[in-house]
Amino acid sequence: MEIFLFILLHNILPIFVVILVGYVLGKKFTLDVKTLSKLNFYVFVPSFIFTDLYKSNISFKLIDVIFVTALVFICNLIIPFIISKVRGYNRDFVGAMTNSICLFNSGNIGIPLITLVFSSAPFVIDGKTPYLTLALTCQILIMTFQTIMSNTLGFINAGRATVDLKTAIIKVLKMPAIYAIALAFLLKLVPYNLEMIPIWPSFIYMGDALIPVALITLGIQLSKTKFKLSNPDVYISNFFRLIISPCIALILIYILGLNGVMAEVLIIVLSGPTAVNAALIAVEYDNHPNFVSQTVLTSTLLCSITMTFAICIARILFPV
Repeated sequence: MEIFLFILLHNILPIFVVILVGYVLGKKFTLDVKTLSKLNFYVFVPSFIFTDLYKSNISFKLIDVIFVTALVFICNLIIPFIISKVRGYNRDFVGAMTNSICLFNSGNIGIPLITLVFSSAPFVIDGKTPYLTLALTCQILIMTFQTIMSNTLGFINAGRATVDLKTAIIKVLKMPAIYAIALAFLLKLVPYNLEMIPIWPSFIYMGDALIPVALITLGIQLSKTKFKLSNPDVYISNFFRLIISPCIALILIYILGLNGVMAEVLIIVLSGPTAVNAALIAVEYDNHPNFVSQTVLTSTLLCSITMTFAICIARILFPV
């Protein structure tokens, strides 16, 4: 009950307050969602990823975390094509459905949630949290993988509906986030602490703006969205995103023989809701933004229940 209330009050409620601010602004003023989405993709996302990766102590021993995340992602890429055979989706809607299932919120929900879980009983020993650093490092790796996929295949999935593959790939290569990731890993090899340079706080300020601006942008998009609560495709997306994805992760964890902190983090984080980035990408390419925005909203609401169960199951099956 404590975890459930924490998720609801400290993760879900604050997120929806910021989304609500964007919704009210969108109703009151004429705001350009595409301009805001460009700020996210070209300024805030690369700054956030660069500073976060540079500060993280990442070990190559954690390659299994990336491996499981990648395999779950591949499974989620296949699922929409199977569904489309039954539901009769056209090409552009398959792209929107794919992003709504594949791209999940590993940042503004994943990070604080992992911090809470591994800072509370039974992970506190003599007043210390010995598992928290490893858990957060696993979380950063998952978030990095998601960022790469969002800024590559996420754009290709959405863009192929309106442009050819070559044009979509060229646009992906113009996204600074993938270069920010490479630069962060490269500069970690330099024997000098870049956090000491005068302009480092500038990157921190821009990175810190990511979550509020992304959520406000989503709120503005939702203010322009025509909701269809009876749309079964929204709930199909939610089902595969919130339930089937962590089940696939669980199977892979057993096959690979993972346990402890890594296994728990994978189960918890891979059960996250559809990412705000999925909605921003849909807006950027005009690829069913109403549908994707609804999957973000409904999956974020429902995850207060599903992620609570994921945490409980992870603790029972993979005790540390």
